[in-house]
Amino acid sequence: MRSRLGREYTWNPGACDAASPTVLTASKPENPPCYPDNLGNLASNSLELTTDDRAAGEAFARLVAIMRKLRAPGGCPWDREQTLATLKPYLLEESYEVLEAIDRKDWPGLCEELGDLLLQPVFQARIAEDEGRFTVADSLDAIVEKLIRRHPHVFGEVDAPTAADVLRNWEQIKREEKAESASGEPSGSMLDSVPRALPALAEAQRLTSRAAKVGFDWPSTEEVLDKFREEMAEFAEARAGGDPARVEDELGDLLFVLVNLARFLKIDAEQALRGTSAKFRSRFAHIERRLSEQQREIHATSLEEMEALWQEAKQRT
Repeated sequence: MRSRLGREYTWNPGACDAASPTVLTASKPENPPCYPDNLGNLASNSLELTTDDRAAGEAFARLVAIMRKLRAPGGCPWDREQTLATLKPYLLEESYEVLEAIDRKDWPGLCEELGDLLLQPVFQARIAEDEGRFTVADSLDAIVEKLIRRHPHVFGEVDAPTAADVLRNWEQIKREEKAESASGEPSGSMLDSVPRALPALAEAQRLTSRAAKVGFDWPSTEEVLDKFREEMAEFAEARAGGDPARVEDELGDLLFVLVNLARFLKIDAEQALRGTSAKFRSRFAHIERRLSEQQREIHATSLEEMEALWQEAKQRT
C-alpha cells in the first residue's frame, strides 16, 4: 500500500493479542518530499498495532462509512446540504465544548465531546472527497507522515534527550519543510503559519512567541511591565481625548502587552481568562441562587446587596 506522500506500507497481520500484535512497517521511498536524511529506514522501528489500536481503527472506519451513507443519495438531507464553509461554526463549537469538559474535569463528558469533535474532520473530509479534492485517508497519511518526519529522535537516529531539544528539532524541520515547499516562490512571513482565525488572545500569544524566537522581544518581565505602564498612560490620554477609534486602538495595545506579560510568566493568556470567566459564572450563579432562596428578584436587588453575596461566594471558592 502506498500513501499519497510516497511511502510504501506493508501489513504483517498477526494474532490480535498483546503477545503477537499486528505490525505496520514503513520504508523510506526514493526522493521523498520533506524527508530528513537522518531519519533512516523505519523497518527497524516498526509501529506495532495492538488489539486496542485495531479496535480504534475499526471504530474510525465505521464513522467514515456512516458519514459516507449520510452524504450519499437517499441519505440525510441536512448532511447533504452542508459545505466546508457551513460546517466552520460547528468545528469551533465542538472544540470549545471539549475545552469546557476538560475545565470541568468531566471525563465521561470529555469522552463524548471528543467523539463529537472527531466527527467534524470526518465530515469535512467527506465533503472534500465529494468535491474531488482529497479523502480522509489523505488527511490521515499527511499527519502520519508529519509525525514520523518531525520525530527523528524516535523514528531515526537524532538525539533529543529533553523536551527543549525536541522543540528545537521540530522548529528546524518545519523551517526546512517550508523552504522546500516554497522553493522558487516569494518567501512569506514567519508569522503566516499562525492562524488568523484563532481567538484573539491565543493569536497574540502565538504571534509574539514566534517573533521572540528570532530575538524580537523585551529583555525581561520588568520591561514588559514598563511597557504596560506606558500603554496605560496612552489609554488614559485617549479616553480624555474622546476619540472612540483611538480608545479602541489603545485598549488593543494594552491587551496585547498583557498577553506578553502572560507569555513571560509562562501563563496561557486564553486559559487564564477562561478560568476567570468560570469564576465569574460560579459567583454570579451563587448570587442568583441565594436570592432565589430568599424568594427575591435579582432585578430588584441593590448593588450593595449583590456585592455582599459576591463576597460570600468568594469566601467559598
